[in-house]
Amino acid sequence: MSTATAPRTRAEDAATATDTAVATVEIRCPQGWVAVCTLDDLIPGRGVAALLPDGAQAALFVDRAGQPYAIANRDPFTGAQVLSRGLTGSADGRPFVASPLLKQRFDLASGSCLDDPSVSVPAYRVRTGGGERAC
Repeated sequence: MSTATAPRTRAEDAATATDTAVATVEIRCPQGWVAVCTLDDLIPGRGVAALLPDGAQAALFVDRAGQPYAIANRDPFTGAQVLSRGLTGSADGRPFVASPLLKQRFDLASGSCLDDPSVSVPAYRVRTGGGERAC
């Protein structure tokens, strides 16, 4: 005879989870390193917008290998804060996000526009759990 049990809630899972460190994603901005979210908060293929202490916005992404990236959220072609809502992909091994408005692609590591070399967005240095990736 088997008995059914109710599915566990996230709160129950968190309460009974073992003590594992959750990597915090930090962005280097003029004010220093700023903790933005945990690595678990980022989903490959989806961006997250973050408000930085100076009022600027950053768009954070993580690739399927777990590598985080951060670029400015402002689309330089339209002025709208929308890059965190763009579609991600890769071209010639370079991860990019395509703006949801006019579809220009921005390299997530350098911030350069793959479709117009004269345009770029700021790229931020990112670190997680003490490991740093310089842009």
